[in-house]
Parts: sequence; C-alpha cells; structure tokens
Amino acid sequence: MKERIMRAVLFGDSGLSMIKKPIPKINQREVLVKVKMVGICNTDIELIKGYYGFKGVAGHEFVGIIEQSPQKPEIIGKRIVGDINRGCGACVWCMRGDGRHCPARQIVGIAGWDGAFAEYMKLPLINVRIVDDNIPDECAVFSEPLAAALEISQQIHITNNQRVIVLGDGKLGLLIALGLRHFNHRLILVGKHKEKLRIAAEHNIGTICIGTPYDFENIARKEGLFDIVIEATGKAEGINDALKIVRPEGIIVAKTTSRDFSKIDMAKAVVDEISIIGSRCGDIDLALSFLRNKLVDPMPLIDSIYPFEKFSEAFERAVTPGAKKVLVRF
Repeated sequence: MKERIMRAVLFGDSGLSMIKKPIPKINQREVLVKVKMVGICNTDIELIKGYYGFKGVAGHEFVGIIEQSPQKPEIIGKRIVGDINRGCGACVWCMRGDGRHCPARQIVGIAGWDGAFAEYMKLPLINVRIVDDNIPDECAVFSEPLAAALEISQQIHITNNQRVIVLGDGKLGLLIALGLRHFNHRLILVGKHKEKLRIAAEHNIGTICIGTPYDFENIARKEGLFDIVIEATGKAEGINDALKIVRPEGIIVAKTTSRDFSKIDMAKAVVDEISIIGSRCGDIDLALSFLRNKLVDPMPLIDSIYPFEKFSEAFERAVTPGAKKVLVRF
C-alpha cells in the first residue's frame, strides 16, 4: 500500500518550514486526527527561539476529527480536542491520575510528541475529549489555554472578598481574567494594550493600563496590596513585578514560561512570607464545560484566521507585539 503523505510545519535550526512527511501510524491505544484548526501560542513562539531545545512539529492548541480509532471505532468522525500530556502510565504520578507531572512525560507539540501544525496528528486515546456540537471550532481551539487559565481555580481557593489582580493582558492573561471573574467580581487585569483591556472591561472586569515598570509601585500606592497576584506577563521579570504588589502572607501564581531565566527577589518573598505557586496545564473537561455553558467567550480574543498554506504569514502575525490569538484553518 502506498504511504500517505501530509504537509507539516517543521521547527528547526533555520526557523520554520513547510515540509511533506508520512501521515503518522498509530497503535491500538492511539487515534489518528485530521486537524481542522490550530492556535498559535506564546509557547510556540518561545519554542522557535530555543525553549526546550525543541525541533519538530509544534502545535498544542487544536481541534480535529477522528479518522482512525482501532480500540474505539464508535468515535470515528467525532470532533475532538485533546489533553497534551502523555504520561508513562506506571509511575506514582500516573497511578494517581496526574500524568502532567510524570518524570517521563511527553507533551504534544512541545516535548517528545509531534503536534498539530500538520494536516494529521496522532493522539493517545486516553487524551481525547469530544467537543459538543454547540461549541464552534473557533472556540474549541481555546480549550487547552482556557484549561490552563482555569487551573488556578483548582489550585487555590479564590473567594469573592479577596483582592485579586492579573498581570498581563496577553491571550492567557485575558483568559484568566474572563474565567476567574466568575469566582471574584472585583478582579483587576493589568496590561499595556488598551484594545485588549477593553475586552476585559466589556465583561465588567476592572482594568489598569500601565506604561513603565515603575507603574507597579504606583499601583501599590493607589490600589493597595493584593491578596492574590497572578503573573501572566510572559516576561522573565514579571515575578518581581508581582512581588511589588502582593501583601505580606499573600499568594503569587506564576504562569509565565520563558526561555529566559527569572531572578527572584527572594529576600522580599521570605521576609513577607509570600507563597509562590507555579501553575501549568489544566482540566480540558472543565474548559469545555465553561465553553459549552458560555461562561467564557473567547471569540473577541481572535486576531485573525489564516489558511494553512499561509502558516508563515500567520506565525509572523502571531509574533507581532500586541497581537491577539492567531488561528490557522485547514
């Protein structure tokens, strides 16, 4: 039988390039997915800059159609998204149902597993999540970053009387604000882009537009200190900005993953007894529930949609400062 060929975007030493390669072969515990739409994430931009030493096919925000499913043929033709973490299945973390922290884990489109910047991808059957018919592709593709945003609500107890602030009005920062506003109506989003902050304001989220790094001291003087500071700036120095506005014995939730190392003012953290909590991937089922019940509308976050043939142009737009979410349709 003649080998089937697909187009894929390869991340390599010379940047990205469109290549042709064989469609992935799957085993009994995997599915073959025909990709319908992908989102370009800040993590993808970091990967092309050298984060994780990545080389291969990236892409971890996707929606697609099941084309092959040996173990569960009844889901063939279903529209799906997927959890991006694949654990070994045998370690302590996997046995307790949290393969996200498996020491030998593979991460779709990030570490050890080719991602969705291709016409086809394979996925472990256990990672598959079927998408409800009332969720359009343009929303379903946000399920992975929305899950990451909502993970904060699963890690710490957020009450309505706490003072909560989100630093960063990028895609993730906006999703965090849109999701967590259901837990705290006084939440404030801080950013540098008036157009993005307007999206939050239209959902009755308080906003602060900043201009220089010194504005964080001004925020502390004008607004006071905060119980919970969520750092989603995407900048290595963001953690120290968070330390400037968190109260003693407060909590900082760190969301930024950057190829650059952060130098933390640990003296401040120790003296003020600050809790710093790292926060990564979340529950895809929870994100789909929020989308299904229209608790979060990600449509205003979409910057533009490009055809797969113009992936290079889409990526160029995605790296433009101030760009919102860039999607690619197959």
